[in-house]
Amino acid sequence: MKKSHFCDAEPAPAFSNLPSVSLSQLAMISINIRSLLWLSAIFRAILIVYGEWQDSHMEVRYTDVDYLVFSDAASLMASGDSPYKRTTYRYSPLLAFFLIPNSIIHRSWGKFLFSASDLLVGVFIHSILKLRKVPEDLCMYSAVVWLFNPFTFTIGTRGNCEPIVCAMILWIIICLLKGNVLQAAFWYGLVVHFRIYPIIYVLPIILILDPLFFRSGLKPRLQNWSSRQDKTLRSSNKVTDQYDLWKALKTVFSKERVMFGLVSGAVFLSCTGLFFYLYGWEFLHEALLYHLTRTDPRHNFSIYFYHIYLHYEHEFLMVEKLISFLPQFIVQLVLIFRFAQDLPFCLFMQTVAFVAFNKVVTAQYFVWFFCLLPLILPWSNMKLKWEGLSCILVWIGAQLHWLMWGYLLEFKGKNVFLQLWLAGLLFLAANTFVLIMITCRHTYSPVFQRLEHPTLKNAEKNN
Repeated sequence: MKKSHFCDAEPAPAFSNLPSVSLSQLAMISINIRSLLWLSAIFRAILIVYGEWQDSHMEVRYTDVDYLVFSDAASLMASGDSPYKRTTYRYSPLLAFFLIPNSIIHRSWGKFLFSASDLLVGVFIHSILKLRKVPEDLCMYSAVVWLFNPFTFTIGTRGNCEPIVCAMILWIIICLLKGNVLQAAFWYGLVVHFRIYPIIYVLPIILILDPLFFRSGLKPRLQNWSSRQDKTLRSSNKVTDQYDLWKALKTVFSKERVMFGLVSGAVFLSCTGLFFYLYGWEFLHEALLYHLTRTDPRHNFSIYFYHIYLHYEHEFLMVEKLISFLPQFIVQLVLIFRFAQDLPFCLFMQTVAFVAFNKVVTAQYFVWFFCLLPLILPWSNMKLKWEGLSCILVWIGAQLHWLMWGYLLEFKGKNVFLQLWLAGLLFLAANTFVLIMITCRHTYSPVFQRLEHPTLKNAEKNN
């Protein structure tokens, strides 16, 4: 494994940011992943019950307004109608189908389903890190970062469906690590149908399915975690990484890549075709096309919102659409071709950049990269005391600054659109700062080792 080329700091043991006392205490109390899951499950159940009480007794509701939309769509589907008769329902009919028990069993069914998916994400985080031979204490710490993150446990308990998507994405990573390409392709096609944004992961997945790592009849060899980085290995990887990327581009039509493309494409088209047959163009527009062409004039974290707000009643020129899309596209390509072999880190960086540069940015989108953050922590040399805290404070501070102006606009009726837009620019700068800090303190670690070529192996035996 090697260090990121973005900075020249000397490598430190992973999780140097953690006090040694904390890790020893974790080991001494013998807490395991099952105990963590039970504790976080009880905590989420309490929040769901409390949310029901708050909805009944307080003016400000705990339940996310989207959950009411999901429930109404599910009720329509249960009665045989189209879920798209519910205005603002812009998701796959699968989501409404999963929530049909809301109108049969209890209205909180969906919250328990989303929270169960939330817990499943914690299990998958632990499983992925164990597959890469990360020590148990670091696996536990990484799982805690997800299971007890305020952003994540409130999302599921308030009734947002993002934990389902996060669980599916992590399961795809597990399938790839185990060499189950067909299963990974099935779930990838399904998750792109369910929520369109994971389409950005297709290129790194295709690049990682390199014949150097995947070969028929052979299980891919994982590059295991190590607390010490060997300098010789780092210097040799500096050359081979570029060669591997060029080799991947030349062998783009390998068996595994073709199989992944055909299966995932077939699953996506089958689901889309089925629901198009059932619900027609209304489904196609609301569930898919709307998200590709979405221009939301309401205030959000995006740097584009003010321009969209000012020109919402006018048709946007194609040049304007391309200009807004170009920075996002360029950043995605750079990250993919630089970090594709370190797949979890690549997906994390892609997602943060995608959200930061998107035309619409809301708080629920942050969960998309929070589920990937624990997968890169064991390879981080960032010290918590100053560097880690500075990243956290800068990111949260920029967000609170935006929320202050959002409050003045939404609840006080103040004309602060310009200030809110400037706060959005500041938030983009904060995201960029955090990305650079994480990159500089990341120890680059390709997921797979090269498989030995059969002819070379036989030649070595003969010698």
